[in-house]
Amino acid sequence: MRIYTASSEETLRARKLLTDWAGEGLLTEEQYKHCEQETVSELRTTSIFLRLVLFLFTVVGVGAAVALFLEVSSSRPRGQAVGVFFLIVAAACYAAAEVAVSRFRLYRFGIEEALAMCSVGFLCAGLQMVLVGRSPFLGEAYGAQLLIPASGAILSLWIWRRFGLWYAFLCAMSFVLSLPGYWTSSHAAQHSILAVFYAAGLLCVAAVRNRHRFDYLNDAYSLAEALLWLGIYLAINLKLFSLGQLAEWSGRSGNAAEVGRSFYWTTWVLIWCLPPVVLARGIRQKDRFVLGVGAIAAILTLVSNKPYLGWPQHTWDPMLLGILLTGVALFIRRWLSGGPEGIRHGFTAARLSGNDKHWMSGGSAVLGLVSPQSITPSPEANSPEFHFGGGASGGGGASSDF
Repeated sequence: MRIYTASSEETLRARKLLTDWAGEGLLTEEQYKHCEQETVSELRTTSIFLRLVLFLFTVVGVGAAVALFLEVSSSRPRGQAVGVFFLIVAAACYAAAEVAVSRFRLYRFGIEEALAMCSVGFLCAGLQMVLVGRSPFLGEAYGAQLLIPASGAILSLWIWRRFGLWYAFLCAMSFVLSLPGYWTSSHAAQHSILAVFYAAGLLCVAAVRNRHRFDYLNDAYSLAEALLWLGIYLAINLKLFSLGQLAEWSGRSGNAAEVGRSFYWTTWVLIWCLPPVVLARGIRQKDRFVLGVGAIAAILTLVSNKPYLGWPQHTWDPMLLGILLTGVALFIRRWLSGGPEGIRHGFTAARLSGNDKHWMSGGSAVLGLVSPQSITPSPEANSPEFHFGGGASGGGGASSDF
């Protein structure tokens, strides 16, 4: 099902590991060069920054080409005709993504990624125009509009499985987000259905992941599992996520009452029980993505506890939370460092690979881009001192030198 062969992706994974090990001094230069020659890949890759630029330029180019065609078209299609045209463009974009990979061997190059994701956008836009165009009233096409998020979710999942793009999986989860609103107007039922959807996906991913614990697919399934755990948590935490607001944003109105008291307190119990389960799963699998989601869920539980209980919030609450988190981090680090050679049960606080340094460097670069930059005058170059003098002024009987 994947467009890339297993040997090609294993080779790229090995090259990344070689670069990581060489950067940490675990391999000599001679060993690195020898191993590098044995892990030559035919796939074409690029840096993350050029990848983002190519992705953006491809999206802009596809959008501009479609807009130009609609503008210069003699018939000036409207309504359903535009929807059919968008469906054709969606098929063309996906076909172009397949060709870009199979013929030009692009891998995370930005171009094939943009084409694949454009196919999802044009598919949803085309279905929206076709379905709304068939009925003069949106309410008559209300049931048929369920096909829009369902089709988007299916195509996004296929792109994730076919091309291995993790954000396509996140896109599929966002499409599933709007499905319960088409079946019921009860907020409690919507949250429950969404949690069941994500839980079913989690079971499927966990079952498949067991067969790929030590190959190149493990990271992809690890991230998918972490996203599903986070989706389940957000679905049951009523103070962080509101499906009623989503229905208002999407133009649908619901007249159901708020969630019942029993459901409300059930979700409060669940948001306290879920973080330990996620953390235990991450520790057992030694999975940093799942561990990160477990930590995020625990922090969100502490943040939303007061709103759940109706307690007054104070301005110093974030300060107390920061002190608590800092203390927990220092305790865990000290506890791990106190083990034999700084290791306890396979965990250590020491950095073992350059991958952590890579992520920290990337995060620093992103923070540098988004943080406000102060404009300060640059220091001027040293120049010889000037001595003023030799002038004279006067008038009206007065005179002076300067």
